[in-house]
Amino acid sequence: MSFKKKNLKLAIIGLGYVGLPLALEFEKKKNVLGFDINERRVKELKSGKDRNLEFSKDQLKVLKKLKFTSNVEDLKSVNCYIVTVPTPVDHLNKPDLKQLFAATEMIGKFLKKGDLIIYESTVYPGCVEEECVPILEKFSNLNFNEDFFCGYSPERINPGDKNHTISNIKKVTSGSTPIIADFVDELYGEIITAGTHKAPNIKVAEAAKVIENTQRDLNIALINELSILFKKLNIDTEAVLEAAGSKWNFLPFKPGLVGGHCIGVDPYYLTFKAKSVGYFPNIILSGRKINDNMGNYVASEFIKELKNNNIQIKGSKILIMGLTFKENCSDVRNSGVKNVIEKLKKHNCKLDLYDPWADKEEIKKLYGVTTNSSLNHNTYDGIIIAVAHKKFKEMGETEILNLCKEKNVIYDLKYLFSKDKFSFRL
Repeated sequence: MSFKKKNLKLAIIGLGYVGLPLALEFEKKKNVLGFDINERRVKELKSGKDRNLEFSKDQLKVLKKLKFTSNVEDLKSVNCYIVTVPTPVDHLNKPDLKQLFAATEMIGKFLKKGDLIIYESTVYPGCVEEECVPILEKFSNLNFNEDFFCGYSPERINPGDKNHTISNIKKVTSGSTPIIADFVDELYGEIITAGTHKAPNIKVAEAAKVIENTQRDLNIALINELSILFKKLNIDTEAVLEAAGSKWNFLPFKPGLVGGHCIGVDPYYLTFKAKSVGYFPNIILSGRKINDNMGNYVASEFIKELKNNNIQIKGSKILIMGLTFKENCSDVRNSGVKNVIEKLKKHNCKLDLYDPWADKEEIKKLYGVTTNSSLNHNTYDGIIIAVAHKKFKEMGETEILNLCKEKNVIYDLKYLFSKDKFSFRL
């Protein structure tokens, strides 16, 4: 390589849930260029506003070594790029790599001899070297591992988690040559206090990322299937889990909606690659099928309970509490609540949506329903507590019960409250 860490000119490509915390952490050690094609996002960050609510204005205004930009010309001086753009799935659950490829093409046009591109975006094994490298070569007219190099260090950001932050989560690293692997590992070692794990090659690092979330997906799918079975057997799922959890090696998963940009997506990246080499991944896809269907199951069970309580379905006033994919974060991407809302709409329920974290404009765009900023007492025939936001817990059982009419159904999906008050749950 033509540069050392001391003359590294670093750019983070993509300033979302992954890129922004990474840029802020590197800023503590060196000058960083934070790039995003979204001009509005860049303008907001410059003013100290993070719409994802991960960082405060005070945290953003004190930055001295981090420059935010949406001007591609600013990338001309960079010699190390870290790519953190989203890699979702499309409507057929196939990898949607448009943003990754667009970022790669953009970098390729600025690439110089000796430059390094590190990918953090989740991909399937082989994607960096088989898909991204040819794009880099095409637009730069340079040769891989001769003129430029690549690394892969999968993101492990956990939105909303103030304890497991980027610096204290162990980081997997890799490089396209042994020397590059050492360099990438040392680079991340500057900011990761929890240490790093240097994988033997890029494909291993790519595979490690997708199986992390595939494993969690399958564990949750098992508990979801058990909760469906136990309901038919008239057995309390929570009581079963508490009893089984008394054994030291029982994994403490709970049933619920599964979504987000990782657990609900990464297994599809792995299964896509599996099918491309002629292998059908039965277990992985079975888990996905169960978890993808949980929104419909929740809505169906809720409708049944309304009927059991002699509450008319059509025109019933229903409150959905929580719209993000997980607690205490603003990310609504691939939220498991979406299917619940769509099914209740088909039953002509009148829906109110409430989430203190979610962006109102984004929710309006997704569901065509405006979120409530305040809640009125004695209003609802039913409530579904879909996300375990801290604020919901702080509201307390009495406050939530007071939102309902005398005859009501409250579905506590996340076991936030005692079963004595809210007996209807997964």
